[in-house]
Amino acid sequence: MSDELPALPWDRARRRSGPARIPLTRDRIIEAAYTVIDRVGYEKLSMRQVAAELNVAVSALYAHVSGKDELLELMYLRMFRNWELPAPDPENWQEQIRQYARTGRTKLHEHRDMARIAMTGFPFSAEALPHLEQLLAVFRAGGLPDHLAGAAGDMISTFMNGFAFEESVWDDRRQEAEEDEERPASERSWAEIRETLERYFRELPPDRFPNMVELADVMLQRTNDERFDLGIEIIIRGLASYAADHPRPAE
Repeated sequence: MSDELPALPWDRARRRSGPARIPLTRDRIIEAAYTVIDRVGYEKLSMRQVAAELNVAVSALYAHVSGKDELLELMYLRMFRNWELPAPDPENWQEQIRQYARTGRTKLHEHRDMARIAMTGFPFSAEALPHLEQLLAVFRAGGLPDHLAGAAGDMISTFMNGFAFEESVWDDRRQEAEEDEERPASERSWAEIRETLERYFRELPPDRFPNMVELADVMLQRTNDERFDLGIEIIIRGLASYAADHPRPAE
C-alpha cells in the first residue's frame, strides 16, 4: 500500500512560470535603436519603432531615455566605448592621428546614418571626455602650439564626419538605383561616375578650361579610401608644419 495521499480536490496545479523577462536598460534600448536605424534610416527612426523592436510599450522607454534627442546622443556616444587611443608618442604622433581618423570613419559606418547623427552637434558628455583628453595629449606630444592642439581635433572630426556622411548619401543613392531599373547605370557605382566625369572633363573646350582638361585623370581618386587618406594627409602635414615652426623645448 502506498503512503502517498491523493491530491486534495481544491489543490490546483500551479501554472508554469513563463520565461524570465529581460530587464529594460539603456543599453538594450540603444541596441534596438541601432537595429531600427539600420533598417529604416534616420528620418524614420522613432521611439515607437524602438519600443516595437523591444516588444514593450513606448512609455517604458521614457523611464530610461527622455526622448528621441537623448537617444540619438546616446547612440553617438556609444561610438566611443572601447575606442582606446594609444599613449602619446612624440615620434609617431602623425601615424597615431591617421589611425585615429581611419578608426573613426569605420565606426561611423558601423550603423546607418551615424555620420548624420554625429553632425547634429551633440556636446561631449562625461563618457567622451577621456577620449578627447587623450586626443589632445597626442597633438601636444607632436609639438603643436596650444591654440592648434585645441582646434585640430575639431578640424579632423569635421572632415571625418562630413566625409562619412557624403559616403552614406552616395550609398543610399546607389541602393535606390539598384532597386530602380529605370535609373541610369552611371548612378550605380562610384567607378562609373568617376569614369563618366573624367570623360566629360577631357571633352571640355581646352581654351576655356585648360586646367580641367589637363587634370581630368587625376581630379578624382580611384577609391573613397584613397580620397579619405589624402584628405587626412593634407590636414596632418599642415599641422606638422606648425609643429616644425614651434619645436618642443628640450626636456
